[in-house]
Amino acid sequence: MTHAERARRLLTLALLLASPVTEAALPAEVDGQPLPTLAPMLERVTPAVVNIATRGRVQVRENPLLSDPFFRRFFDLPTPRRERRTQSLGSGVIIDAAEGYVVTNHHVIAKAQEISVTLRDGRALPATLVGADPEADIAVIQVTADDLGELPLADSDALRVGDFVVAIGNPFGLGQTVTSGIVSALGRSGLGIEGYEDFIQTDASINPGNSGGALVNLRGELVGINTAILAPSGGNVGIGFAIPASMVRELVAQLVEHGEVRRGQLGIVLQDLTPQLAEAFGIANGGGAVVSQVLDGSPAERAGLQPGDVIVAVNDKPLRGSSQLRNTVGLHRIGEVIRLEIIRDGSPRSLRLEVAAPTTTHLDGAEVDPRLAGARFSDLGPGHPLYGRINGVLVGTLERGSPAWSSGVREGDIVLSLNRRPVASTAELRKVDPNGGQLLLNLQRGRSALFILIR
Repeated sequence: MTHAERARRLLTLALLLASPVTEAALPAEVDGQPLPTLAPMLERVTPAVVNIATRGRVQVRENPLLSDPFFRRFFDLPTPRRERRTQSLGSGVIIDAAEGYVVTNHHVIAKAQEISVTLRDGRALPATLVGADPEADIAVIQVTADDLGELPLADSDALRVGDFVVAIGNPFGLGQTVTSGIVSALGRSGLGIEGYEDFIQTDASINPGNSGGALVNLRGELVGINTAILAPSGGNVGIGFAIPASMVRELVAQLVEHGEVRRGQLGIVLQDLTPQLAEAFGIANGGGAVVSQVLDGSPAERAGLQPGDVIVAVNDKPLRGSSQLRNTVGLHRIGEVIRLEIIRDGSPRSLRLEVAAPTTTHLDGAEVDPRLAGARFSDLGPGHPLYGRINGVLVGTLERGSPAWSSGVREGDIVLSLNRRPVASTAELRKVDPNGGQLLLNLQRGRSALFILIR
C-alpha cells in the first residue's frame, strides 16, 4: 500500500468517527400514521390502581400433636397458643376519588389489623375497612387524600370473547406492572374458587400480588377485578380470572350501605340442564336449569314454580346454568323482583318472583338424638357456596368434646342423609326417628363425602 492510499484510508476513518451515531429505533410514524400505543390510556388509568399491604396476627398452636383431642385428654395437656404475624401484598382500584373508596379482593385484606395503600405517586396512606363479602371475594376499603385518580366502571355485560384487555397490579410485590391480552372466555363458574362465580377469563398475565387489581378495556374503563389464576405452580400460564364490573358495581353499593351483602333467596334447589335431561323433558338443549325442589312457603312456591320446571331465561337473558341464576339472585336485594322464563310440560311460561329474606332454621342435635348433642344444625342459606346445588343440612356450630364431636362430626359438615333417609332441611332432619338404634350419617365434607356410623 502506497503512502497516498494509507493517507486516504486514515482520512475516511477519521470522518466516520466524527460523524454522529444514529440509534436504531422504531419510527414515530409509518406512511404518515402514528404507531399504536397504550401509553396515553395507561397514563390516565394507572394513578387509580394502588398497591395494598396488610399486617395482622393469628393464633397458632405450639405443637401439632395438640390438635389431637385423644392425645390431649390422655396426657392431660393444656393447649398453649402463640401469635404469628401475617402480612400480604395485593392490589386495589380507586372507584370513587371523592370518598376515597378502593375496591380489592376480600382475601387480600382478610384478618388484617393494619392496611396500607401506596399510590402511583409514592404516597403511602392508612386505610380502613368499609365492608367485605367473602362469598364473592370483594372488599371495599377507604383512604383520605387529595388528588386521587379513579376508574369508571364499564358495562362488562357488553364484553365479547376476543376483546383486548389490560391487567394492572402489583405482582410479587414488584410494584405497578401492566400486562395485556384478550378476553378468553366469559361466565366461567364451577371452579370452586369462590362462592359466587361468574368470571371473565383472560390470558393477560396475572400473578400472585395482582389480586384486587384492575382489568381494563382499551378505553381505560374497569371491566373486572383480577382475583385468581389457574396454575399448578402458582405462576401465570395464561389462565387468569376477574370478577366482572357489573357484579362489582352491585356488591360495592351494598358494602358501602350496609358493610355486608344482604342476600335473599327464591327457595328452590336447581341442577343444570344436561343433554340427557333435555331429552327426557322433550326440549332443546340450549342451556338452562331444572327445578329439583321447591321449599315450603318460599317465593318460588308462592309464584307457582314446580319441581320439573325448566328455567331457560332470567330477566330476559338466556340462562346458561344453575350458577348463573344463583349469581343473579345473589346480586338482587331483598324485595326486588326477578323474571323467569320456564318450560313446563313443553309449554313456555313467565313467572315473577320476589326475592325474600333467608329464613334459616336452627336445630340442636340433642333434639334429634342425644348422641348428636353439641351440634347445632341449620338449613343451607343463600350465603353458602353449595346453596341451591345440593340438598342437606349444615353443621353450623359444634362444641368441642361434645358427643357429636367425639363421634367424628365436624363444623362445616353437611348432612346429606340420616339412616339412609335424605334430609334437605332441619325440618326433615327432625322427622327422622332413630328409635335408639344406630345412626348412619352421610356427610359432605369439603369436596369429599363420607359415612359415619354412631352406635
